[in-house]
Amino acid sequence: MGGPQIITMGCRLNIAESEAIREIAGGQDDLIVVNSCAVTAEAVRQTRQAIRRARRERPDARIMVTGCAAQTQPETFARMTEVDAVIGNREKMEAASYSTAVRVEQSRDTDARPLRDFARSEGHSAAVQVSDIMAVRESAPHMASAFAEHARAFLEVQNGCDHRCTFCIIPYGRGNSRSVPAGAVIDKARELVDAGYREIVLTGVDVTSYGPDLPGAPSLGLLIERILNGVPNLTRLRLSSLDSVEIDDRLFDLLAHEPRMMPHLHLSLQAGDDMILKRMKRRHSRAEAIHTVERLKTARPDISIGADIIAGFPTEDEAMFANSLKLVDECAIVHGHIFPYSPRIGTPAARMPQVDRSTIKARAARLREACEVQRRYWLRGLIGSGQSVLVERNGTSGHAENFAPVRFAAPQTPSSIVRATITGLENGSLIAQEAA
Repeated sequence: MGGPQIITMGCRLNIAESEAIREIAGGQDDLIVVNSCAVTAEAVRQTRQAIRRARRERPDARIMVTGCAAQTQPETFARMTEVDAVIGNREKMEAASYSTAVRVEQSRDTDARPLRDFARSEGHSAAVQVSDIMAVRESAPHMASAFAEHARAFLEVQNGCDHRCTFCIIPYGRGNSRSVPAGAVIDKARELVDAGYREIVLTGVDVTSYGPDLPGAPSLGLLIERILNGVPNLTRLRLSSLDSVEIDDRLFDLLAHEPRMMPHLHLSLQAGDDMILKRMKRRHSRAEAIHTVERLKTARPDISIGADIIAGFPTEDEAMFANSLKLVDECAIVHGHIFPYSPRIGTPAARMPQVDRSTIKARAARLREACEVQRRYWLRGLIGSGQSVLVERNGTSGHAENFAPVRFAAPQTPSSIVRATITGLENGSLIAQEAA
């Protein structure tokens, strides 16, 4: 099979780290690593489902669970009879964690969480290696790299988060914010470009918080300038989710005017109502979010906007929800990530008055439909245009600079950038033919 099987849940940072795990774990064909997500209760449920499916499909494999859900609730996975070992987000980047001995031996690290008595008493063999993530201060040396199925590479420049939004468990899974020094980032970016990658996506838990922990406190904008100057052969640079309030003048200027920066921005908006934003402990207002998008679209009209929005946050009434619904149109959100709120144990929001689950589900559906309406309108408007498309490894599809999905009428060279004419729209993807 050529090494471990990696099952990745959740965000782009997990995708990137899974590829690093593939290298770290080496040629262990009998190993399955499930890199979990904890952002919602549904994400945890899907992780458990993926573990059970993996055990059914490969009954003789060793199954190890890591990632944010493993970090924040290791007991959940240690109780599963399908699981051989649970390792934390720090341990997942250590080669020793993937040794065969981890099936039956508990970690002896002095700062590791001890193996729970229930695991042994219930006859489970899962070992647990989960240390205190808040004690981690250094940037991860692996930094993450390429994703085998895509023509673009994911490069981790930051990890952890210093903010404490009332709904979010992720800081307890990732720890405090820490940044990768610019020199190491540039070296890795150059290595990826030399390996044939035309596009790099900078990832992190809170990527706009890059730099304060480094000497001189460089900003994300300064890091991007150094990457573009230090890696002149890099054709396309893209960013993962940003906190709009942290877009300073330097970063804004790059997003608005630098042609190698892709015209595609995903914002962590979360809600469109000021009271809900306050109760979430977000640092922006509704007006500030709209103003940021208006400024970007004025400076760069072809930019596409994505956003994370939570449906049914505690105390949200119909008027508050209506403000979030209107935000989709006011910001022309075409890449919508809609999350039905689910309480995460240990967060302040879990103790607030909860919205009925059926109401949450209905509101999430309405938000998704509003985003889909915006998306269809946007995609139809691209018919007849010319787009530069990065061709995926399959040779039949790709993404335009604005991250519109594209399918080709005829196969193209994988990992190439093709100037294409958009001729139609089918099943949510633009149809293109190579320009003459």
